[in-house]
Amino acid sequence: MKKLINDPANYVDEMLDGLCLAHPGLKRVGDDRRAIARSTGMRQGKVGVVSGGGSGHLPLFTGYVGQGLLDACAIGNVFEGPTINSCQDAIAAANGGAGVLCLFGNYGGDKMNFEMASEFAAMDGVEIRTVLGTDDIASAKPEESHKRRGVAGLIFAYKAAGALAEQGASLDDVAAIAQKTGDRTRTIGVALSSCQIPGAAGPNFTIADDEIEFGMGIHGEPGIWRHKIRPADELVDEMISLILAEKPEGASRVAVLVNSLGSTPFEELFILYRRAAQQLDAAGLTIVNPLIGPYVTSMEMGGASISLCFLDDEIEPLLAAPADCPFWKVG
Repeated sequence: MKKLINDPANYVDEMLDGLCLAHPGLKRVGDDRRAIARSTGMRQGKVGVVSGGGSGHLPLFTGYVGQGLLDACAIGNVFEGPTINSCQDAIAAANGGAGVLCLFGNYGGDKMNFEMASEFAAMDGVEIRTVLGTDDIASAKPEESHKRRGVAGLIFAYKAAGALAEQGASLDDVAAIAQKTGDRTRTIGVALSSCQIPGAAGPNFTIADDEIEFGMGIHGEPGIWRHKIRPADELVDEMISLILAEKPEGASRVAVLVNSLGSTPFEELFILYRRAAQQLDAAGLTIVNPLIGPYVTSMEMGGASISLCFLDDEIEPLLAAPADCPFWKVG
């Protein structure tokens, strides 16, 4: 796979430099400059919302720092969690004196380093809450939902928590809405082709040109099945069916994300959304403000995911509240 890079060892730092040059509302902070924060600084008295994870998933993580979303973000090497130092730097940048919510995907390295960084912050008097994204229904059964990975649906929790924090809510309330939004979000994905980490000798995984893997994770984690490629409608029918099997009781309105994993074009995403909208309508669900595009990627992986956030009277207005970051503007 060909890549437009210089030295692979400088991939992340050169990307972060370019991101901040293109979007002056962002800045690199910390000794190793592996945390991104708002250039305007932190508003005192506001709860900070922090995330973090490995590079290779833009816009996820650093791309969602901005008004009504994240205040800061720690970033690691490609598909590697952020270091303890970068997690500490992100927490420090988001500390406005009202506490900090750490909101990130359910991955071992991320959890370990954020936990240690949070302990150091607590020793400095910073109150911390942690909420994990666990929306990937392919990664564990419903009775073990706490083991599920966090994937594209994490951005709904960013949006709800970020909006409530902007309104001046308490740390406990911001953490509670992040948890509630995450608990009401489900995602399933399909992969058609692999990606390659800069400097690696080969692709992250192999899949035949005529195959598709259903339920694969955003780093190439194994899915539910691998077969010959099928028509888009058949895939969407299975994806929506699995998600609706876990629909919360009484839910009648949904936010929908049809997400490209990197190389899948908008045209194909709209084909997927067309069928998803038909199936949701048949199920009696009303779609609110659909999102279609590359919101959480995996380098140049071919494939897509569908996320549903089952709304209620608390979550829906928070998703509609104003927000402004390089890759997502609302209002």
